[in-house]
Amino acid sequence: MDVEILELVAVVGVLVIVAASYFAGKFGLATPIVLVLLGVGLSVLPGMPHIEPDPELILAVVLPPLLYSAAVNMPVVDFRRDLRTIGALSVLLVLVSAFGTGALLWWIFPDLGFAAAVAVGAVISPPDAVAATSIGKRLGLPPRLLTILEGEGLVNDATALVLLRTAVAATAGAFSFWQAAGSFAYAVAIAVVIGLVVGLVAVRVRSRIAQPTLTTAISFVVPFLAFLPAEAAGASGVLAVVAAGLATGASGVRRLSAPDRNAERINWLTVQMLLENGVFLLMGLQLRALVVDVQGAGLSVADSVWIGLAMVVALVVIRAVFVAPVILTARRRRSGHEEKARRFEEILEQVSSDDRFQQHPRGARIERWLQRNHADARFYAGNGLGWRGGAVLAWSGMRGVVTLAAAQSLPLDFPYRSQLVLLAFVVALVTLVAQGGTLPLLIRLLGIRGTDEETAHRELSLLLGEMREAATGQVLDNPDLRRRDGEHFDEEVLERVRGLYARREETIPHENRDSLAAQIPELNQILLEVEQDALNEARSIGAYDSRTIASAQRVLDAAATRRGTR
Repeated sequence: MDVEILELVAVVGVLVIVAASYFAGKFGLATPIVLVLLGVGLSVLPGMPHIEPDPELILAVVLPPLLYSAAVNMPVVDFRRDLRTIGALSVLLVLVSAFGTGALLWWIFPDLGFAAAVAVGAVISPPDAVAATSIGKRLGLPPRLLTILEGEGLVNDATALVLLRTAVAATAGAFSFWQAAGSFAYAVAIAVVIGLVVGLVAVRVRSRIAQPTLTTAISFVVPFLAFLPAEAAGASGVLAVVAAGLATGASGVRRLSAPDRNAERINWLTVQMLLENGVFLLMGLQLRALVVDVQGAGLSVADSVWIGLAMVVALVVIRAVFVAPVILTARRRRSGHEEKARRFEEILEQVSSDDRFQQHPRGARIERWLQRNHADARFYAGNGLGWRGGAVLAWSGMRGVVTLAAAQSLPLDFPYRSQLVLLAFVVALVTLVAQGGTLPLLIRLLGIRGTDEETAHRELSLLLGEMREAATGQVLDNPDLRRRDGEHFDEEVLERVRGLYARREETIPHENRDSLAAQIPELNQILLEVEQDALNEARSIGAYDSRTIASAQRVLDAAATRRGTR
């Protein structure tokens, strides 16, 4: 394809993405579904060039930044709390789906071979959480359901791609279960280590630079700094990217400045929007090329469609059967968490009133551990996964462009390759349109609602009040407060900042501006640091909803930016 045509396609693609995102939001539609259907319509227009991107472009260039941006914004506390459910859906369910659909494909295509059939099963097994979460956020799904869906989408691609690589390798020789299990464990362990190291080191380096444009530029290459070494080591590059993103999100809030975080948030939102929506548009644009490939190979397009529909039914049934015991187990444990929350609350009351414990060298650390476990128990007791939430999880199995890219990465000499690639497209398209299109109706029929605005506002006010109280007690009311040079702050400065701080105003009266100029920014910096410490403590303990924590962080970052501080 000529460079001019590529440029034109790219420009038109961006404009289509922006227009579809805008109007989809206006009409209450899911942008991914709209873009896939637009892509399908554009692909059959006369004169439209065949769009056949290299699958490595998706798996090695587009997927890493997509997963990284999602992982950075994933609250680590929420991810930890639902790690068991996320792991079950993103690892065990992918394996069960791959082997289940693989067995069905092996029965349909006896010449395919079991290992090859499992490889195709791995291709169509991982759901894409983008469509489900975009619908869920718009309709106000509970935060816990969104966390599980997002967490599943972060990890399941890694599981599927590692299984795909193992199964393809098995087609060339004898299959050994223990060898495959060892390879899988190695790929996971090495990927996690590489990702965590890259994420933590990158944040440390960026915190020393402290220039928003430069630190954001570094963040754009962090996904590839994690992906490439992991792939070179034979591990999962995708999982390394997720680990790097989680490490960045957890440590960046403590080490990066407010301007750095604001700049990175805005830039990554733009990148994420273009990449997420672009891959769905690209998915639809490939339809014509896939049909031509199947017809050129002398295979039946209709057979691919019917077999693809059979795979959709199998995947829906497997997911529903798998989700049911997960939800049942969570419901049975809820009463136990209520009792655990009461016990921890009683222990905390005793600890707070015991002077001997407060003076113990490890007293603060033990009390923090108790607070964290109390918050976890309250979370589980108050945010149960009922059958309605289970129904949403079971129906949120939409496949996306990763399925299609993984299918196109199958070896060229793979049996029935063209037909299987089209089959994967059918699975992705039908699940995205049918399940994604009916998911809003299901959510409304079930009457699922998230946290109402009044409760969220009340919780945010409570958290901000705790932060202000900590800052006032440790700074403004502290008789030992000193400036950097060891001198006391002027009493007039303390009174004026106390009044301005209580009202969250940033204006200083004109009189005495010069005499106060040296002290006001310094005192503001101290106040912000104490508030940030209090917010980090609340984030670590998990006593507040993650959305409340994020809102409080935005308030604090905005204040820091206005005051021109870190």
